[in-house]
Amino acid sequence: MDEQQLAHLPAHDRVSLAAKLHAIGRFILKEHTTAPRNNACDSVLWLQKALSVLDQLDDSAVPTASQQKISLLRTLARAYFLSESYDRAEATLQELIPSIDSSNEHESPEYQELRWLRLAILKRRKASDSAILDGQSSKPPVVMLDSVERLFCSPTAFKSIIDHMVFTDTAVTDILQDLRTLAQRHTLVTAVNQHLLRRAFESSAEFVHRILLSLIIHSSKDDNQPRAVETIDAAFTSVLEAEFQLDCVPATACISLLWQYGDRHYSAKRWLEASQWFLAGTHRLLKEVCPTSSSKCYRKAALCHIERKEYAKASAVIRCCSTNEAATHYVLFLTAVHQGLEDEAIRALHNMVEAPDFDRKMLLLATQLSHNMEMKSVLLNALEALLKTLKGSQDGETVIEAMTLLRSKMIDNVVNHFHTARVLVDSACEQKSIALIIKDVSWLWRTAYNCAVQGCSEWEGHQDQICDLFDVARDLLEACCQGNPVDLDADLYTHLVYASFSGASGRVFAAREQMSAEGVTDAARIREIAAEIGRCRTRVSEVLEADRIADESDALRAQYIVYTLRIFEVEMRVHLKDWDEVLKIVGTVVKSGPLAVGTYEAIADLLAMGSGRLPLLYTGLEAILHASLDNNALSVEKFSRWLRALCTIILARNASADRLKAIGYVEQAASVMEEHNEGDEAYPLDERWWLLGTAYNTGLECLEYPFPSRASLLDEAKRWFESSTVICKYVPGGIERAEKISETYTRLLARYTQEPGPPSS
Repeated sequence: MDEQQLAHLPAHDRVSLAAKLHAIGRFILKEHTTAPRNNACDSVLWLQKALSVLDQLDDSAVPTASQQKISLLRTLARAYFLSESYDRAEATLQELIPSIDSSNEHESPEYQELRWLRLAILKRRKASDSAILDGQSSKPPVVMLDSVERLFCSPTAFKSIIDHMVFTDTAVTDILQDLRTLAQRHTLVTAVNQHLLRRAFESSAEFVHRILLSLIIHSSKDDNQPRAVETIDAAFTSVLEAEFQLDCVPATACISLLWQYGDRHYSAKRWLEASQWFLAGTHRLLKEVCPTSSSKCYRKAALCHIERKEYAKASAVIRCCSTNEAATHYVLFLTAVHQGLEDEAIRALHNMVEAPDFDRKMLLLATQLSHNMEMKSVLLNALEALLKTLKGSQDGETVIEAMTLLRSKMIDNVVNHFHTARVLVDSACEQKSIALIIKDVSWLWRTAYNCAVQGCSEWEGHQDQICDLFDVARDLLEACCQGNPVDLDADLYTHLVYASFSGASGRVFAAREQMSAEGVTDAARIREIAAEIGRCRTRVSEVLEADRIADESDALRAQYIVYTLRIFEVEMRVHLKDWDEVLKIVGTVVKSGPLAVGTYEAIADLLAMGSGRLPLLYTGLEAILHASLDNNALSVEKFSRWLRALCTIILARNASADRLKAIGYVEQAASVMEEHNEGDEAYPLDERWWLLGTAYNTGLECLEYPFPSRASLLDEAKRWFESSTVICKYVPGGIERAEKISETYTRLLARYTQEPGPPSS
């Protein structure tokens, strides 16, 4: 129908025609097909025709035409969007939005969908922040406004959604989730959050809490730290100015988030950033609700300034706290000590002890710090205060803490003195005057060695110091051996071996505890320990090769120490995933003779730790298995488990050479079964069943290969079936099983040999 024909139609018929065209376009748009964009393009044609029909009508003559036009434009905007005609969709919405904003149903879900659609279009076109905020076409140049307030002076895309929405959990969640997709556009997200916060003051308190938390989380991701803190401060201030009452629970949640981000910066040694986050928690809004948390924020910020050696700032910050808290006086004490202000430090000590929440651990820490800083008058006052608390203590807990501190300090002092002695001895060695002090050196190594031995049973939690003492004893022993090589005690080299081994093994045990407790591997420390183990093994081997140990039992122990160190080396290399070095060590161990047999099982268990590396496990287990058999030093049970592991790995490769190697192991296992069929050392029954099933199934697989490969596998299949028949002798009901296996093999072999081969070319 052309324009002239339309002109002769009555108005109500034109409305009906437009409605029909609209319905057709809407149906096409909603139709489910594999090409929704094509549907949308087809729909646009019908909808545009409907719009042209309505545009020719006088709205005053047909009252329903304007409402129908709004409905039509809504559908057309969606169709443009789905057809990826974003310019037209945006233009349609710009025409439509003012009319729906002024309507009586401006909060309806349908109209909200259109506002979200406008926002989606702007985001799809990667519009600038100002374009998204203005909600206008992003094509003309846009002048950036100076402040967030001015950005919202005119209607905006986000503002239109927020201003016309009903505050519900779903509506607020939709806004906050959409803002997450714009996380890198900090100015935009901040502006939307702040406007949403203002609207929330008129609604429920619950929404204010959620928006505040969202704003804090968003600000934590801002690379511009001053801007992030300023944003949070502005949000808190706006809550105050709105005279909105923040409850204790949400205030605590806000403070917890601020602490979390502050602690994160503190752990990364970004002291300035950490202090800013902590100080953000001292805003008057939070201080009025949670005064104790505010004091904690000040103390945390003061500690940051102490780390930055900004003691004057730390002192100024901590004085903002309440004066009746022991923790506050402790931080004042720290600040004074680092500034060298003894009178202030002593005053802080006394105030700390008098505070109602005083904890004796603070005094113990103060005692240790004043000792380290060599502030004698402060230390005396701390000790006097400690003595008073000891006298007033009823449960003895303080005595234990004080003695623990004293013991720790004495242990550290002992180790430090021995380190000093080692330096002096090294200097004497360089000057070739060691012979003049050889008796003193002899006394020193024995004392260090005996202290370390005693520490093994009594110094809980001081593994590093114990290992240090063993190392000192070792170095002093070496100095004795070099300084007086003629007149040596018979046990000097024996103790040298023991001291060296004790220091290395102690560090291995400490590393195990750390990995077990923390669940992570410190690669640098493990690598250092591995290097120390290697040096220790070399040292002990040199002593053995030089035949320095006269007593045969001591020499035998030293040899076992070498093999134990090999186990430690494998353990450390497995943690470091240094597989080449692991295999190199295994190759050395299996060639070391009968004395190394005791290490095989331990090394095999360590190889299993790296079982994700099947080539490593296979190569290592094979070498250990052969060495064990050569030395006749392997239990039947362990042999069966290792052999099963090897065969599993080999057969998984499914190559002819691998299967031949596996059948050799199976035949060897059958021989072991014959020797160990009964008794305590009998071959495990579950392993017999596994070997039987594996041999039988592998034989079947060999016969099922297609031509021309099957002919070459007949002999291999025969070996597998014969092995399974032999193993049947050693399982319950074996005779019947052997007969069935033989019958199956004969039948399959006859069938396969009768089958014609592939046609010749």
